[in-house]
Amino acid sequence: MAAAIALADDGGLDAVSLRKVGAALSAGPMRLYGFVDSKDELLDLMADAVQGEIGVPAGEWRVALTALAEATRAAVLRHEWFADLMGGRPRLGPNRLAVLEGSLAAVLPAFPAVDDARHVLWTVHAYVAGAVRAEVGERRAARRTGVDKPAWQAAHGAYLRRTLATGRFPMIERFVAEGTDGDPAAVFAAGLAAVLDGLAAQRR
Repeated sequence: MAAAIALADDGGLDAVSLRKVGAALSAGPMRLYGFVDSKDELLDLMADAVQGEIGVPAGEWRVALTALAEATRAAVLRHEWFADLMGGRPRLGPNRLAVLEGSLAAVLPAFPAVDDARHVLWTVHAYVAGAVRAEVGERRAARRTGVDKPAWQAAHGAYLRRTLATGRFPMIERFVAEGTDGDPAAVFAAGLAAVLDGLAAQRR
C-alpha cells in the first residue's frame, strides 16, 4: 500500500494504476493481480490504510466525533486524494469497520434509537466531507494557477467593490465588510461545533 499511497500523494488518483505500482515495486502488474483484482480494489485498500491513520474514536459522543472529524481532516491534508473517495458507497475494509464500530459505541448511548444514531453519524460525515473537499479544492486551485487565496481575493476586489456599490446586494456587502477570513483549522472547528450543537439540541 505504501507505494500506491505515495503515487497518489504525489499525483492524485489519476497517477495510480497497477502498472505504476508494479513499476514502483520493481514488479510487473501481472504479479500484482495475484493480490489485487482491479484499480477499484486497490483504491479500497488505500482508503482503508488511511482509515487506519485516522484511528478509532472513543469517549463521550461529542468528544469522540470531534476527535474523529479532526483526525479525518488531518488525514485528508496529508493525502488529498482521500477526499475524492469520501462519497458514494461505503468502503468496508477492516479499519473503516473499526472506525464505524467505535463511532457507534460512542453515539448509541446518547442516541439509543439506531436511526437517530445513523442520522448523527451521517450529518457529521456530510459536514466533514464537504469542509475538507472545499479546503482541498482551494489548495489545488492555488497550485494549479499559482495564485493563492489572498491574491485571488485581491485580484477580484475592484470588481466586487463596484458591484456592491450598486446597492443590489446588501447582504453580501455586509458579509464582506464584517466577516473575517479565518484560519482553515479554526473555520473547520467552528463549523463542526455548530453541527454538534444542533445535534445536541435535537437530542434535548
